[in-house]
Amino acid sequence: MTDHSNRNSGSHIISRLMQRYPQYVVFNFDKLDYCASLDNLRGVEAHPNYHFIRVMSTLLSLISALTSHLLQGDITSFDFVNYVLQEQNIDTIIHAAAQSHVDNSFGDSFSFTQNNVVGTHVLLQAARVNNISCFVHVSTDEVYGEVEPGNPEATENTLLAPTNPYAATKAAAECIARAYFKSFKLPVVITRSNNVYGPNQFPEKIVSKFITSILSGEKWCASQKGLNSRHFLYVTDVADGIIDVLHKGMPGLVYNLGTDFEISNLALARYLLVLLGRLSVPTEVVTANGAGPGSDGALPGDKSSRMAFAPVPPAAALLPVLERCGQLAREDEFVVHVEDRPFNDRRYPIDSTRAHALGWAPLVHFDEGIRHTVDFYARLMANTDGVARGLRDWWPRRSTGSQAPGSPSAAGGI
Repeated sequence: MTDHSNRNSGSHIISRLMQRYPQYVVFNFDKLDYCASLDNLRGVEAHPNYHFIRVMSTLLSLISALTSHLLQGDITSFDFVNYVLQEQNIDTIIHAAAQSHVDNSFGDSFSFTQNNVVGTHVLLQAARVNNISCFVHVSTDEVYGEVEPGNPEATENTLLAPTNPYAATKAAAECIARAYFKSFKLPVVITRSNNVYGPNQFPEKIVSKFITSILSGEKWCASQKGLNSRHFLYVTDVADGIIDVLHKGMPGLVYNLGTDFEISNLALARYLLVLLGRLSVPTEVVTANGAGPGSDGALPGDKSSRMAFAPVPPAAALLPVLERCGQLAREDEFVVHVEDRPFNDRRYPIDSTRAHALGWAPLVHFDEGIRHTVDFYARLMANTDGVARGLRDWWPRRSTGSQAPGSPSAAGGI
Protein backbone atom coordinates (compact mmCIF):
# COMPACT_ATOMS: atom_id res chain seq x y z
CA MET A 1 0.00 0.00 0.00
CA THR A 2 1.22 3.51 -0.80
CA ASP A 3 -0.33 6.61 0.71
CA HIS A 4 -0.96 10.11 -0.70
CA SER A 5 -0.09 8.84 -4.17
CA ASN A 6 -2.24 11.21 -6.20
CA ARG A 7 0.55 13.74 -5.66
CA ASN A 8 3.90 14.26 -7.30
CA SER A 9 6.31 11.60 -5.93
CA GLY A 10 3.61 9.14 -4.91
CA SER A 11 2.02 9.05 -8.34
CA HIS A 12 5.38 8.29 -9.97
CA ILE A 13 6.13 5.56 -7.41
CA ILE A 14 2.85 3.83 -8.23
CA SER A 15 3.24 4.27 -11.99
CA ARG A 16 6.70 2.71 -11.92
CA LEU A 17 5.60 -0.13 -9.64
CA MET A 18 2.72 -1.01 -11.96
CA GLN A 19 4.95 -0.83 -15.05
CA ARG A 20 7.82 -2.90 -13.65
CA TYR A 21 5.99 -5.24 -11.29
CA PRO A 22 2.52 -5.80 -12.77
CA GLN A 23 2.06 -8.77 -10.45
CA TYR A 24 2.03 -6.43 -7.43
CA VAL A 25 -1.38 -5.50 -6.03
CA VAL A 26 -1.15 -1.81 -5.17
CA PHE A 27 -3.58 0.14 -2.98
CA ASN A 28 -3.38 3.91 -3.19
CA PHE A 29 -4.49 5.42 0.13
CA ASP A 30 -5.07 9.16 -0.35
CA LYS A 31 -7.00 11.88 1.45
CA LEU A 32 -7.26 13.93 -1.76
CA ASP A 33 -6.59 17.35 -0.35
CA TYR A 34 -5.75 20.49 -2.33
CA CYS A 35 -2.45 19.30 -3.86
CA ALA A 36 -3.69 15.88 -5.04
CA SER A 37 -5.04 15.14 -8.51
CA LEU A 38 -6.75 12.03 -9.80
CA ASP A 39 -5.30 12.90 -13.21
CA ASN A 40 -1.80 12.08 -11.94
CA LEU A 41 -2.64 8.36 -12.12
CA ARG A 42 -4.92 8.18 -15.16
CA GLY A 43 -2.33 5.98 -16.84
CA VAL A 44 -2.68 3.14 -14.31
CA GLU A 45 -6.25 3.44 -13.02
CA ALA A 46 -7.48 0.72 -15.40
CA HIS A 47 -4.82 -1.77 -14.26
CA PRO A 48 -6.55 -4.73 -12.57
CA ASN A 49 -4.04 -4.73 -9.70
CA TYR A 50 -4.37 -1.02 -8.92
CA HIS A 51 -6.95 0.11 -6.34
CA PHE A 52 -7.65 3.63 -5.12
CA ILE A 53 -8.90 3.81 -1.53
CA ARG A 54 -11.54 6.48 -0.84
CA VAL A 55 -13.15 6.95 2.57
CA MET A 56 -16.93 6.65 2.83
CA SER A 57 -19.11 7.93 5.66
CA THR A 58 -20.58 4.65 6.90
CA LEU A 59 -19.41 1.08 7.29
CA LEU A 60 -21.97 -0.07 4.71
CA SER A 61 -20.70 2.33 2.09
CA LEU A 62 -17.14 1.48 3.13
CA ILE A 63 -17.64 -2.21 2.37
CA SER A 64 -19.35 -1.34 -0.89
CA ALA A 65 -16.53 1.00 -1.83
CA LEU A 66 -13.90 -1.62 -1.10
CA THR A 67 -15.58 -3.82 -3.66
CA SER A 68 -15.64 -1.08 -6.26
CA HIS A 69 -12.08 0.08 -5.45
CA LEU A 70 -13.24 3.63 -4.60
CA LEU A 71 -12.04 4.67 -1.16
CA GLN A 72 -10.40 7.87 0.04
CA GLY A 73 -7.79 7.39 2.74
CA ASP A 74 -7.11 9.52 5.80
CA ILE A 75 -4.08 8.09 7.61
CA THR A 76 -5.02 9.70 10.94
CA SER A 77 -7.95 7.28 11.37
CA PHE A 78 -6.57 4.16 13.06
CA ASP A 79 -9.81 2.17 12.76
CA PHE A 80 -10.03 2.79 9.05
CA VAL A 81 -6.34 2.13 8.34
CA ASN A 82 -6.45 -1.05 10.43
CA TYR A 83 -9.61 -2.20 8.64
CA VAL A 84 -8.05 -1.75 5.19
CA LEU A 85 -4.81 -3.52 6.15
CA GLN A 86 -6.76 -6.49 7.51
CA GLU A 87 -9.37 -6.77 4.76
CA GLN A 88 -6.92 -6.40 1.90
CA ASN A 89 -4.08 -8.45 3.40
CA ILE A 90 -1.58 -5.62 2.95
CA ASP A 91 2.02 -6.70 3.60
CA THR A 92 4.02 -3.59 2.59
CA ILE A 93 3.56 0.13 3.20
CA ILE A 94 5.28 3.03 1.42
CA HIS A 95 4.44 6.00 3.62
CA ALA A 96 4.83 9.13 1.48
CA ALA A 97 1.95 11.10 3.00
CA ALA A 98 2.83 14.50 4.46
CA GLN A 99 1.99 18.14 4.58
CA SER A 100 5.21 19.34 2.97
CA HIS A 101 5.11 23.01 1.98
CA VAL A 102 7.40 24.79 4.43
CA ASP A 103 5.81 28.22 4.03
CA ASN A 104 2.43 26.81 5.06
CA SER A 105 3.93 25.27 8.19
CA PHE A 106 4.69 28.69 9.61
CA GLY A 107 1.02 29.63 9.44
CA ASP A 108 -0.72 26.34 10.25
CA SER A 109 1.78 24.21 12.13
CA PHE A 110 -0.87 22.20 14.01
CA SER A 111 -2.11 20.59 10.78
CA PHE A 112 1.47 19.53 10.03
CA THR A 113 1.70 17.85 13.43
CA GLN A 114 -1.63 16.12 12.92
CA ASN A 115 -0.82 14.80 9.45
CA ASN A 116 2.91 14.20 9.67
CA VAL A 117 3.32 13.00 13.26
CA VAL A 118 -0.06 11.57 14.28
CA GLY A 119 -0.62 10.13 10.81
CA THR A 120 2.74 8.38 10.88
CA HIS A 121 2.09 7.01 14.37
CA VAL A 122 -1.29 5.63 13.28
CA LEU A 123 0.27 3.88 10.30
CA LEU A 124 3.10 2.43 12.38
CA GLN A 125 0.73 1.05 15.02
CA ALA A 126 -1.56 -0.43 12.36
CA ALA A 127 1.50 -1.91 10.64
CA ARG A 128 2.63 -3.45 13.91
CA VAL A 129 -0.79 -4.96 14.66
CA ASN A 130 -0.99 -6.43 11.16
CA ASN A 131 2.59 -7.77 10.97
CA ILE A 132 3.62 -5.67 7.97
CA SER A 133 6.74 -7.11 6.34
CA CYS A 134 8.20 -3.77 5.15
CA PHE A 135 7.45 -0.15 6.09
CA VAL A 136 9.18 2.50 3.96
CA HIS A 137 9.00 5.92 5.61
CA VAL A 138 9.64 8.75 3.14
CA SER A 139 11.31 11.69 4.85
CA THR A 140 13.29 14.76 3.78
CA ASP A 141 16.78 16.27 3.84
CA GLU A 142 15.34 19.18 5.84
CA VAL A 143 15.47 17.15 9.06
CA TYR A 144 19.24 17.80 9.10
CA GLY A 145 18.75 21.55 9.29
CA GLU A 146 21.02 24.03 7.59
CA VAL A 147 24.43 22.91 6.31
CA GLU A 148 26.72 25.92 6.05
CA PRO A 149 28.83 26.37 2.89
CA GLY A 150 32.14 24.57 3.30
CA ASN A 151 30.79 22.07 5.84
CA PRO A 152 30.67 18.33 5.03
CA GLU A 153 27.58 16.80 3.47
CA ALA A 154 25.07 15.38 5.93
CA THR A 155 25.25 11.60 6.29
CA GLU A 156 22.55 9.33 7.64
CA ASN A 157 24.25 9.53 11.05
CA THR A 158 24.30 13.34 11.20
CA LEU A 159 22.40 14.79 14.16
CA LEU A 160 18.88 15.91 13.22
CA ALA A 161 18.48 19.67 13.78
CA PRO A 162 15.31 20.84 12.01
CA THR A 163 14.75 24.60 11.90
CA ASN A 164 11.14 24.97 10.70
CA PRO A 165 7.81 23.44 11.82
CA TYR A 166 7.53 21.18 8.75
CA ALA A 167 11.01 19.71 9.20
CA ALA A 168 10.41 19.32 12.93
CA THR A 169 7.29 17.21 12.29
CA LYS A 170 9.18 15.02 9.83
CA ALA A 171 12.00 14.53 12.34
CA ALA A 172 9.44 13.65 15.04
CA ALA A 173 7.80 11.14 12.70
CA GLU A 174 11.20 9.56 12.05
CA CYS A 175 11.81 9.22 15.78
CA ILE A 176 8.55 7.32 16.20
CA ALA A 177 9.34 5.13 13.20
CA ARG A 178 12.78 4.25 14.53
CA ALA A 179 11.30 3.58 17.97
CA TYR A 180 8.91 1.06 16.43
CA PHE A 181 11.88 -0.66 14.81
CA LYS A 182 13.79 -0.79 18.08
CA SER A 183 10.91 -1.62 20.43
CA PHE A 184 8.69 -3.82 18.25
CA LYS A 185 11.09 -5.00 15.52
CA LEU A 186 8.84 -3.45 12.89
CA PRO A 187 10.87 -3.60 9.64
CA VAL A 188 11.11 0.14 9.04
CA VAL A 189 13.43 1.71 6.48
CA ILE A 190 13.68 5.49 5.97
CA THR A 191 14.56 7.64 2.94
CA ARG A 192 15.65 11.28 3.07
CA SER A 193 15.70 12.98 -0.32
CA ASN A 194 16.73 16.32 -1.71
CA ASN A 195 14.13 18.64 -3.24
CA VAL A 196 11.91 16.97 -5.82
CA TYR A 197 10.77 18.58 -9.06
CA GLY A 198 8.95 17.28 -12.11
CA PRO A 199 5.51 16.69 -13.65
CA ASN A 200 2.42 16.24 -11.42
CA GLN A 201 3.68 18.60 -8.70
CA PHE A 202 1.17 21.07 -7.32
CA PRO A 203 2.62 24.53 -8.13
CA GLU A 204 3.55 25.70 -4.65
CA LYS A 205 7.15 24.42 -4.64
CA ILE A 206 9.81 26.64 -6.14
CA VAL A 207 10.37 24.98 -9.55
CA SER A 208 6.71 24.41 -10.37
CA LYS A 209 5.70 27.75 -8.90
CA PHE A 210 8.23 29.72 -10.88
CA ILE A 211 7.43 27.92 -14.13
CA THR A 212 3.73 28.68 -13.77
CA SER A 213 4.53 32.27 -12.82
CA ILE A 214 6.49 32.74 -16.06
CA LEU A 215 3.84 31.05 -18.17
CA SER A 216 1.09 33.20 -16.65
CA GLY A 217 3.08 36.43 -16.97
CA GLU A 218 3.38 36.98 -13.21
CA LYS A 219 6.42 38.06 -11.23
CA TRP A 220 8.28 35.59 -9.03
CA CYS A 221 8.91 36.60 -5.43
CA ALA A 222 12.51 35.95 -4.38
CA SER A 223 13.22 35.74 -0.66
CA GLN A 224 16.60 36.16 1.05
CA LYS A 225 17.79 37.85 -2.15
CA GLY A 226 17.49 34.40 -3.77
CA LEU A 227 20.86 33.31 -2.37
CA ASN A 228 19.70 30.18 -0.54
CA SER A 229 20.24 27.09 -2.67
CA ARG A 230 18.80 23.63 -3.06
CA HIS A 231 19.78 20.28 -4.59
CA PHE A 232 17.13 19.21 -7.10
CA LEU A 233 16.22 15.61 -7.97
CA TYR A 234 13.91 14.75 -10.84
CA VAL A 235 10.83 12.96 -9.57
CA THR A 236 11.44 9.64 -11.35
CA ASP A 237 14.91 9.43 -9.80
CA VAL A 238 13.35 9.83 -6.35
CA ALA A 239 10.69 7.22 -7.15
CA ASP A 240 13.39 4.80 -8.33
CA GLY A 241 15.37 5.38 -5.15
CA ILE A 242 12.39 4.64 -2.92
CA ILE A 243 11.61 1.47 -4.89
CA ASP A 244 15.26 0.36 -4.62
CA VAL A 245 15.14 0.91 -0.85
CA LEU A 246 11.86 -1.04 -0.72
CA HIS A 247 13.49 -4.05 -2.38
CA LYS A 248 17.08 -3.83 -1.16
CA GLY A 249 17.15 -1.63 1.93
CA MET A 250 18.04 -3.01 5.35
CA PRO A 251 15.43 -2.56 8.10
CA GLY A 252 16.48 0.00 10.66
CA LEU A 253 18.65 1.99 8.26
CA VAL A 254 18.22 5.42 6.71
CA TYR A 255 19.08 6.09 3.05
CA ASN A 256 19.88 9.55 1.71
CA LEU A 257 18.70 10.11 -1.86
CA GLY A 258 20.65 13.11 -3.06
CA THR A 259 22.33 14.78 -6.00
CA ASP A 260 25.39 16.94 -6.52
CA PHE A 261 23.33 19.36 -8.62
CA GLU A 262 22.95 22.51 -6.53
CA ILE A 263 21.50 25.84 -7.65
CA SER A 264 20.55 29.05 -5.89
CA ASN A 265 16.96 30.23 -6.12
CA LEU A 266 17.99 33.34 -8.03
CA ALA A 267 20.10 31.37 -10.54
CA LEU A 268 17.15 29.00 -11.02
CA ALA A 269 14.89 31.97 -11.76
CA ARG A 270 17.37 33.38 -14.26
CA TYR A 271 17.91 29.99 -15.91
CA LEU A 272 14.18 29.46 -16.48
CA LEU A 273 13.73 32.99 -17.77
CA VAL A 274 16.54 32.42 -20.26
CA LEU A 275 15.27 28.95 -21.21
CA LEU A 276 11.79 30.33 -21.90
CA GLY A 277 13.14 33.24 -23.91
CA ARG A 278 12.27 36.03 -21.47
CA LEU A 279 15.90 37.02 -20.83
CA SER A 280 19.05 36.75 -22.94
CA VAL A 281 21.99 34.45 -22.27
CA PRO A 282 24.99 36.36 -20.88
CA THR A 283 27.48 37.06 -23.69
CA GLU A 284 30.41 35.32 -21.96
CA VAL A 285 28.50 32.01 -21.95
CA VAL A 286 27.52 32.19 -25.60
CA THR A 287 31.08 33.04 -26.62
CA ALA A 288 32.62 30.22 -24.57
CA ASN A 289 30.10 27.47 -25.10
CA GLY A 290 28.20 28.01 -28.33
CA ALA A 291 24.53 27.42 -28.95
CA GLY A 292 23.73 24.72 -26.41
CA PRO A 293 21.65 21.51 -26.55
CA GLY A 294 20.12 22.13 -30.00
CA SER A 295 19.31 24.87 -32.47
CA ASP A 296 15.78 25.16 -31.05
CA GLY A 297 16.80 24.48 -27.45
CA ALA A 298 15.27 20.98 -27.48
CA LEU A 299 17.19 17.97 -26.32
CA PRO A 300 18.35 15.59 -29.07
CA GLY A 301 15.54 13.18 -29.94
CA ASP A 302 12.89 15.17 -28.06
CA LYS A 303 10.10 15.57 -30.61
CA SER A 304 7.11 15.65 -28.25
CA SER A 305 7.59 19.02 -26.56
CA ARG A 306 4.95 21.71 -26.93
CA MET A 307 7.53 24.35 -26.05
CA ALA A 308 9.98 26.15 -28.33
CA PHE A 309 12.83 26.50 -25.84
CA ALA A 310 15.47 29.16 -26.38
CA PRO A 311 18.85 27.88 -27.63
CA VAL A 312 20.76 27.92 -24.35
CA PRO A 313 24.07 26.35 -23.31
CA PRO A 314 23.95 23.31 -21.00
CA ALA A 315 23.05 24.08 -17.40
CA ALA A 316 26.55 23.08 -16.26
CA ALA A 317 28.00 25.95 -18.33
CA LEU A 318 25.27 28.53 -17.86
CA LEU A 319 24.47 28.24 -14.15
CA PRO A 320 27.89 29.25 -12.75
CA VAL A 321 27.66 32.48 -14.72
CA LEU A 322 24.09 33.12 -13.59
CA GLU A 323 25.21 32.55 -9.99
CA ARG A 324 27.95 35.18 -10.04
CA CYS A 325 26.71 37.77 -12.53
CA GLY A 326 24.95 40.97 -11.58
CA GLN A 327 21.32 41.60 -12.40
CA LEU A 328 20.48 40.70 -15.99
CA ALA A 329 18.88 43.19 -18.34
CA ARG A 330 15.09 43.31 -17.73
CA GLU A 331 15.38 40.89 -14.77
CA ASP A 332 13.33 43.21 -12.56
CA GLU A 333 10.38 42.75 -14.93
CA PHE A 334 10.08 39.15 -13.75
CA VAL A 335 11.60 38.96 -10.26
CA VAL A 336 10.66 40.96 -7.15
CA HIS A 337 12.52 40.62 -3.84
CA VAL A 338 10.33 40.23 -0.75
CA GLU A 339 10.77 39.67 2.97
CA ASP A 340 11.89 36.15 3.81
CA ARG A 341 9.96 33.67 5.96
CA PRO A 342 10.93 33.49 9.67
CA PHE A 343 13.87 31.20 8.94
CA ASN A 344 15.13 29.83 5.63
CA ASP A 345 17.93 27.25 5.62
CA ARG A 346 20.76 28.15 3.27
CA ARG A 347 21.37 24.68 1.80
CA TYR A 348 20.94 20.90 2.32
CA PRO A 349 23.83 18.87 0.80
CA ILE A 350 23.61 15.17 1.67
CA ASP A 351 25.85 12.14 1.16
CA SER A 352 24.14 9.32 -0.76
CA THR A 353 26.91 6.73 -0.61
CA ARG A 354 24.69 4.22 1.18
CA ALA A 355 21.98 4.43 -1.51
CA HIS A 356 24.61 4.16 -4.24
CA ALA A 357 25.67 0.84 -2.70
CA LEU A 358 22.15 -0.44 -3.49
CA GLY A 359 22.70 0.44 -7.15
CA TRP A 360 20.77 3.71 -7.12
CA ALA A 361 21.98 6.95 -8.67
CA PRO A 362 20.21 9.93 -10.30
CA LEU A 363 19.78 9.35 -14.04
CA VAL A 364 17.90 12.42 -15.28
CA HIS A 365 20.10 15.44 -15.90
CA PHE A 366 18.67 18.84 -15.02
CA ASP A 367 18.73 19.96 -18.68
CA GLU A 368 16.37 17.11 -19.54
CA GLY A 369 14.23 17.10 -16.42
CA ILE A 370 13.48 20.80 -16.43
CA ARG A 371 12.28 20.66 -20.04
CA HIS A 372 9.93 17.79 -19.27
CA THR A 373 8.66 19.76 -16.29
CA VAL A 374 8.06 22.97 -18.23
CA ASP A 375 6.33 20.97 -20.94
CA PHE A 376 3.96 19.41 -18.40
CA TYR A 377 2.71 22.80 -17.21
CA ALA A 378 2.55 24.12 -20.77
CA ARG A 379 0.25 21.22 -21.63
CA LEU A 380 -2.06 22.20 -18.77
CA MET A 381 -2.47 25.59 -20.44
CA ALA A 382 -3.33 24.17 -23.85
CA ASN A 383 -6.86 24.94 -25.05
CA THR A 384 -7.68 26.87 -21.87
CA ASP A 385 -7.97 30.55 -21.06
CA GLY A 386 -4.64 30.54 -19.22
CA VAL A 387 -2.54 28.77 -16.63
CA ALA A 388 -4.99 29.44 -13.77
CA ARG A 389 -7.75 27.57 -15.62
CA GLY A 390 -5.37 24.74 -16.48
CA LEU A 391 -4.32 24.37 -12.86
CA ARG A 392 -7.94 24.39 -11.65
CA ASP A 393 -8.78 21.61 -14.10
CA TRP A 394 -5.86 19.44 -12.93
CA TRP A 395 -6.15 20.24 -9.21
CA PRO A 396 -9.91 20.88 -8.71
CA ARG A 397 -9.59 20.57 -4.93
CA ARG A 398 -7.26 23.55 -4.53
CA SER A 399 -8.38 25.77 -1.67
CA THR A 400 -10.32 28.81 -2.81
CA GLY A 401 -8.08 30.78 -0.49
CA SER A 402 -4.84 29.46 -1.93
CA GLN A 403 -2.59 31.90 -3.70
CA ALA A 404 -2.35 31.92 -7.44
CA PRO A 405 1.01 31.18 -9.03
CA GLY A 406 3.10 34.33 -9.07
CA SER A 407 0.99 36.10 -6.47
CA PRO A 408 3.15 38.88 -4.97
CA SER A 409 2.14 37.81 -1.45
CA ALA A 410 3.23 34.23 -2.02
CA ALA A 411 6.76 33.44 -0.93
CA GLY A 412 8.98 32.07 -3.64
CA GLY A 413 10.94 29.78 -1.37
CA ILE A 414 10.72 26.08 -0.73
